[in-house]
Amino acid sequence: MATTSRVVVVGLGPAGVDLLVPAARRALEEIPVRYVRTARHPAITELIAQGWAGDALDDHYEQSENLEDTYAKIVATLCQQAKIHGTVAYAVPGSPAVAERTVVLLHEAAVAGLIDLQVIPGVSFAEAAWVRAGIDPIATGAQVVDGRDLTESDLELGGPLLIAQCDHRLVIADVAVTLLDRYEPETVVTVLQRLGLPDESVTQVALSELVRQVEPDHLTSLLLPARRSAIGPAMIELVALTELLRRPGGCPWDAEQTHSSLTRYLLEEAYEVVEVLDQLPADAPTGSSATSGPAGPAYAALADELGDLLYQIVFHAVLAQEAGAFDFSDVVQGVHDKLVRRHPHVFGSVEADTTAAVMTNWEQIKKAEKGSDSIVSGITPGIPALLYANKLMRKAASVGLAVDTRESALASADLALQALRAGDDALGDLLAAAVVLARTQDSDAESVLRQWSQKYVLQFMAMEKIAKEQNLDLTKLSPTEIGDLWTKAGTTDSI
Repeated sequence: MATTSRVVVVGLGPAGVDLLVPAARRALEEIPVRYVRTARHPAITELIAQGWAGDALDDHYEQSENLEDTYAKIVATLCQQAKIHGTVAYAVPGSPAVAERTVVLLHEAAVAGLIDLQVIPGVSFAEAAWVRAGIDPIATGAQVVDGRDLTESDLELGGPLLIAQCDHRLVIADVAVTLLDRYEPETVVTVLQRLGLPDESVTQVALSELVRQVEPDHLTSLLLPARRSAIGPAMIELVALTELLRRPGGCPWDAEQTHSSLTRYLLEEAYEVVEVLDQLPADAPTGSSATSGPAGPAYAALADELGDLLYQIVFHAVLAQEAGAFDFSDVVQGVHDKLVRRHPHVFGSVEADTTAAVMTNWEQIKKAEKGSDSIVSGITPGIPALLYANKLMRKAASVGLAVDTRESALASADLALQALRAGDDALGDLLAAAVVLARTQDSDAESVLRQWSQKYVLQFMAMEKIAKEQNLDLTKLSPTEIGDLWTKAGTTDSI
C-alpha cells in the first residue's frame, strides 16, 4: 500500500564526492530535507564545503546503549520526518546494499506499509577493496563480514574475507582473537584504510601483530586470504562430487546404489572408525599429540576413516535429495537446531552445572521431541546388546534409578556369581553388572570387551608366531602345551 511518506536512500561511496554516483548526488540536491547516518565521511565534508546542508544523526549513537538500538532510533526518526515532510533523503556511507543495517530496517518498515522506500545504488567500500587487492569476488568466492559481529562460522566461507567496520582498537582485538582460532599467527593480513582518498593506506601485517601495529579509524577494513581448510567449500565440493558420480556419465557403481544397498557399507565404515578410535590413548585428545608421539599414526588413520564414514552420510543425503525428501543442508541444519534445543543450559535459562543434570535435561527434552510416553522406548532395538544395556542404564540414571557406583556394581556381580554357582540363571545379571561397572569407569562394556578382544587377538597371533618359529603344529599339541605357549605369548613382545 502506497503512503505519502517516502524515504530515498543514497550511498555516499567509499571516499570523496568523485565516487558519488550522479543519481545519488541529484537526489541529495533536489530533496530539501536531508539526513546522513554519520557526518564522519569524506564525501559529506566535501559536500558541506560546496554549500550543501543536511542533518547528521550521529547523536543517536551517544543516546543508545547498543548499535541495534541506535539503528532502530535512526529509522524511527526517518519514518517520522518522512510523515511530516512527505519525502526525505537519507545518505549512508558506501553502498546502501552492503553492510547497512538501517537500510534493512527501512525495508521492513516499507513492507509494513509505514513508508515508501527508494534505494539508489552506490559504490561500496568493498568495490574499492577488491580493486586495490586485485580480487574478483565472484571468481574467488570472496565474502564481506562485519568486524563488530565476526563469528567463527564466518571464517568457514573459504574465499578471501573482507572484514568491515574495524573502526576501534577493541574491535580489532576481538577480530584478532577470533581469527587466531582458524588462521596461523604468521598469516598476512592486508589493512585497507581510507581507500580512494589522498591519504589512503594499504599495508600488510602478520595476524599476531595486528593489534600492536594497526591504528584503526572509521574507514578501516581488513582483508584475509582464502583458507584451504575452510569447512564450507570442502563440504560443497564433496556433495557436488557425490552428485556427479550418480549422474549419467559418472560411476556405474554409484549410480546403482540405493539406501538399502549402502547399509552394510555404512556399518562397515562406522566400525572401522571405532577400530581406529580404540588405537588412540584413553585420554585423547588430552595429553596427546596429533602430529607426534604414539597418537600420530592413529590420528592420521582417523582422518581417513572419518572421511569414509562422512561420504556414506553424504551419499544417503544425496539419495534423499533425489527422492525430494531432504538434502545435506537439511541434515546439517537439523542436527544444529537439535543441539541448540537440547542444550538449554547453554543457549537458554536452564541451569545444569553437572553432567548428570545435563543428561537429565537431555533425556526429557528428547522424550518431548519424540512425543513418547517413555524415555526408554526410543532405544534402537537392533543395536548390540551391550550397547543397548548401556543406553538403558544411562536413561535410568537420568531419573535417579540406577546408582552407578563401583561398589554397587561389584556387589551385583558377586550376587550374580553366587547365583550362577548355585545353578541359577543369572548370567544376564552378571553381564548387566559388568555394564554398570564399565559406566563407573566412564566407559561402556561394548568398548571394553572390544579392547579385550583386540588384546586377545594380538596374544593369539603371538602364540601362532612362537609355534611357527618352533615348528609346532597347534592342532596336535596337548591342552597343557597350548597353555604354556599361551602364557609365553602373553609375556612376549615378538609381534
